[in-house]
Amino acid sequence: MRVIVFFDLPVLTNEDKRQYRKFRKFLIKKGFVMMQESVYSKIALNGTAAQGIEQTVKKNRPTKGLVQMLTVTEKQFSKMEYVVGDKQSKVIDSDERLIIL
Repeated sequence: MRVIVFFDLPVLTNEDKRQYRKFRKFLIKKGFVMMQESVYSKIALNGTAAQGIEQTVKKNRPTKGLVQMLTVTEKQFSKMEYVVGDKQSKVIDSDERLIIL
């Protein structure tokens, strides 16, 4: 499963910018990978793990702006179509337990 977080946060004041940076750093620290600007995803092993990830994001949400989450299966995620551009990631992004480099 994948938990995808979409966010649109204000960056008008210094406090807004601080909240934006804090939320973005939180996502990266928790293992989320940037798919595109303001869209991050993380692999969850099962539905229970996905719910735990969602609760953690809710606890660390910023006070202003819009934050949305979507949980999809790996099969649904793999069917994502690239309309313009190509997948560009240097991060190993797999749900396999063993990765041979």
